[in-house]
Amino acid sequence: MSDLKNKTNTIITNEKDDVKETGGKKRLEQLLAKANTLPKSSGCYFMRGRLGEVIYVGKAKNLKARVSSYFNQSAKSPKTQILVSHIRDFDFILTNSDAESFVLENNLIKEHNPKYNIRLKDDKSYPYVSINYNEQFPRLEYVRRPKRKKKVELFGPYPVGFNISRILKTLTKAYQLRDCSLHEFNSRKEPCILYQMKQCSAPCVEKITQQQYLKNLRMATQVFQGRRKQRESLEALTKKMMEYAEQEQFEQAALLRDAIEELDDFVQKSFDQDVENLNENNVDVISFYPGEEEVDISIYLIRQGSLLGHKNFHFLNADLLDEIEEEVKLAILQYYSNSQDVIPEKIIINFSTQKTKDFAAALEKILGAGVKTKVFGRTKKYQALIDATTRHAEESGRVRVQNQDSVFVGLNKLKDLLNLKERPKTLECYDVAVWQGKSPTASQIVFYEGKPEKQMYRYYHLQELPEGNNDFAMMTEVFSRRLKAGNYPDVFIVDGGVQQVNTVSKVLEQMEVNVPVVGIAKARDLKKAGFRTGETKMSEERLVIPGRANPYILNKCPALMRVVVQMRDEAHRFSRKLHHKAEKKRVIQSWVDDVKGLNQKVREHILQVNTLSVDELAKMNMNELQNFLGLEIRHARLLYQYLHAEEKL
Repeated sequence: MSDLKNKTNTIITNEKDDVKETGGKKRLEQLLAKANTLPKSSGCYFMRGRLGEVIYVGKAKNLKARVSSYFNQSAKSPKTQILVSHIRDFDFILTNSDAESFVLENNLIKEHNPKYNIRLKDDKSYPYVSINYNEQFPRLEYVRRPKRKKKVELFGPYPVGFNISRILKTLTKAYQLRDCSLHEFNSRKEPCILYQMKQCSAPCVEKITQQQYLKNLRMATQVFQGRRKQRESLEALTKKMMEYAEQEQFEQAALLRDAIEELDDFVQKSFDQDVENLNENNVDVISFYPGEEEVDISIYLIRQGSLLGHKNFHFLNADLLDEIEEEVKLAILQYYSNSQDVIPEKIIINFSTQKTKDFAAALEKILGAGVKTKVFGRTKKYQALIDATTRHAEESGRVRVQNQDSVFVGLNKLKDLLNLKERPKTLECYDVAVWQGKSPTASQIVFYEGKPEKQMYRYYHLQELPEGNNDFAMMTEVFSRRLKAGNYPDVFIVDGGVQQVNTVSKVLEQMEVNVPVVGIAKARDLKKAGFRTGETKMSEERLVIPGRANPYILNKCPALMRVVVQMRDEAHRFSRKLHHKAEKKRVIQSWVDDVKGLNQKVREHILQVNTLSVDELAKMNMNELQNFLGLEIRHARLLYQYLHAEEKL
């Protein structure tokens, strides 16, 4: 048990402030003495907690002066006082310039995810059109987060209203481009039905030359390349439509007629969003506004001369441990270093010339010399754009505060409900999925500052129990396994009422982990369990809190309800997804295991792509099996022999 306690990082504790504890003053004196020995050089410092974990990363032009300021007797903000109460040691790294300090600070934050640093979470992405010319016969692909690769051409991004997915389907049919995956393309021996419908030129079986196919592809991509080329593409389709009509191929002519109408609407919409008097092509305009409670950052995205949309971020003034402009600068560097979107050729940012120069140098180091982008600060030429972006940041903050939409309102409410010292940042939610005791699974959903941290999601395959469904035993298994991993959140959330909360609380107590746990349930579920719910609507969401006489009605705090309900729904979706997969594998896998000569990888592939019963598969010939399941001929032959083994008897 002692090894477990040493391994874990319990964030929320009920201890008194360490500064007031016996020995707290001595500890601060020791840290101050160490800080006074630091060099007066620029660099980064990182504060460590009880277990040596990094809890804050900062930068300074004078390390000695900056780090010493944390431990001297001068007045400090509440946020700094809380940080200092958790510091047990610190380290530092020297740098040669402010740009280097920014880069190092950004990298350390990405590596350690310190609790007390501000981190921006970008959960909004726009669609792109991608063409991979590394393939012999490329196709038009819809992607959300494109990866930078050689010989991959990208168009976009595009707003949601453009329905790019539909446009790609229309272009693929109109220009008879391939729509199948590379695996299907390489394994096909004869044309699919789309060739007969004249919606694909069948490059898979060489019904078209590569030269002619690429010519059709270039005509299709012209729809994304400006007014003149867009018109050329539509004129080519119109000419083709007339040829079909003259040849009395009216079905094909009608297909192209509908495609032309849809593409013409797309072309018109592309130019409806032109930014007035803007001659720039691809630009990000960035500004910020410090409100009374929160700092708002707005980014206007302009692509191909059109206003694509915007992205917004905000954080509490109370979380600032550095000057606002320095925190904003670091936040924007985080945004670009983590972004999967294509970086524009120009960034206009609301900084002075000198600070813009530092930002540009840091950005170049983070993105690499291969990314060609220029950074401009406040000038007369761009002042109107900066003013518009600043107003947007200001109004976004005002509307959010007035409507209590801020996630910080919800998290602070949770802090008050649980009597915590600090606002909880990291929340974990759990749900168990089981049906008639079979294939039980559980999900772990993690949110940071009210937004999903999907890389932290986890699945749990649970043991089937002799008594069948037993949510409490399964929840005990989940948390017994979870707590061994350490690195705990600020709050655990379970889908369920009093009994589920008590079950988890008992596991936490047994393993000596001091993290609060709450449950989320509808009033009707609590009433079934004998809990008093009053005269409120039976569908209302309630938060079950240990030691509280009645559950908290979540619609009293919409900001908290949005976060908790979203987590619960996400946990439902995630656990059931694995449960259905496990159940399908349990039911179907038995016959696949009986097919001799197939390796495990091929068996898993069949289970993944197959949607038919064994009897339905048995009606197919060998070529149909190969094409339907995407198998090599030797594997299709083994499967065919198995399905028809009884016919030989």
